[in-house]
Amino acid sequence: MKRKYFGTDGIRGTANAHPMTPEVAMKVGMAVGVTFRRGAHRNRVVIGKDTRLSGYMLENAMVAGFTAAGMDVFLLGPVPTPAVAMLTRSLRADIGVMISASHNPFHDNGIKLFGPDGYKLSDEKELELERLLGQDLSRKLAKPDKIGRAKRVDGDLYRYIEFAKRTFPKEMTLSGMRIVVDCANGAAYKAAPAALWELGAEVVTINNEPDGFNINMECGSTNPAALSRKVDEVRADIGIAMDGDADRMLIVDEKGKVVDGDQLMAMIAEEWHARGRLTGGGIVATVMSNLGLERFLDDKGLGLARTKVGDRYVVEHMRENGYNIGGEQSGHIVLSDYSTTGDGLISALQVLACIRAADRPASEVCKKFEPVPQILKNVRFAGGTPLEDKSVQSAIDAGRDRLGDGRLVIRPSGTEPVIRVMAEGDDRVLVEQVVDDIVGVIANQKTAA
Repeated sequence: MKRKYFGTDGIRGTANAHPMTPEVAMKVGMAVGVTFRRGAHRNRVVIGKDTRLSGYMLENAMVAGFTAAGMDVFLLGPVPTPAVAMLTRSLRADIGVMISASHNPFHDNGIKLFGPDGYKLSDEKELELERLLGQDLSRKLAKPDKIGRAKRVDGDLYRYIEFAKRTFPKEMTLSGMRIVVDCANGAAYKAAPAALWELGAEVVTINNEPDGFNINMECGSTNPAALSRKVDEVRADIGIAMDGDADRMLIVDEKGKVVDGDQLMAMIAEEWHARGRLTGGGIVATVMSNLGLERFLDDKGLGLARTKVGDRYVVEHMRENGYNIGGEQSGHIVLSDYSTTGDGLISALQVLACIRAADRPASEVCKKFEPVPQILKNVRFAGGTPLEDKSVQSAIDAGRDRLGDGRLVIRPSGTEPVIRVMAEGDDRVLVEQVVDDIVGVIANQKTAA
């Protein structure tokens, strides 16, 4: 069955345009509600959101859908995505919803769904929901006396903050550390600064005044330049950059240099392996992670299992094969000892624990390997299937032959209408030529179409 709604991370699109309309959001609430009703108890759903203006619209539409399906709704307000996953389990909810487009600009929004176990839904469950979204659900809705109620709940964000703080080693403190945290004007604008300060750090916070429009705007993990400048300005020990829904983060060391998710996973894995905590014999990452990470792990006697792009697929492989560290180069890091999904705050706390344990500057601790030259470029397209064109396929085959031992990954984005072309190898000039050649052929094919 071809997907009409779900991509690599839930449903996503431009607010007030299909599929991010109130009508679709209400129907998603209905479909999810009738699917996850179980037992004779009052079924409940928790709904969180980030700070986008359109969150109010979609939140109310989903409340209508869920209550029509007979579910009671707990509205969390602006909270990180991992808080929704954690609170779904903590509150014994039947389903969790996060209204967010993650790192996208404010004019986009999305719907992420978590099962009662706190994990994102499987492909099979999403396909089941796809079928329901194409049906008339009126006969499956609640009887008048079974319609659900909705209420806003206060204080549950602090339950998440306390949970996150407990993942930091009890014998450690952040006292004496000056930390800049960039909240991306998003969902972590309260949680991240509070947790770091309560653990003893001197916290300098930037981009923590959301107005509905400025989420991810020239800030956060997708644009850490402002964080680098602030770290230099206040002479901080480290900077932490969240994204809009705080399920990912990147680090800026005391010299202002950005450290990506591959380096951070390598650091945590090495530390956990030394302490006998690492399970699975390595870590799980996607096809986009740098070849340098794979070589670093191999030198340590550890493996790198690769999945297709999307933290959901990383988590699935982790669960099936017993790994407790996985993630993406972009900064989604999943530490399954603590969380069921990527968690920017918890990941940052583990990075800080590694730095504290080493008692050395972040620049010395966080860089574990020299990355292999890697080039990633995007080609936007308006429609069609450019990757099925014979000239594009020939260019891709030629690129693979030229790279030899290098890697070439071509994939359509699951969250926006672009094709991502990534190549890596020891010869940077060759890598860039291969990427440019493929991008040029895709662009020409798109124009000709």
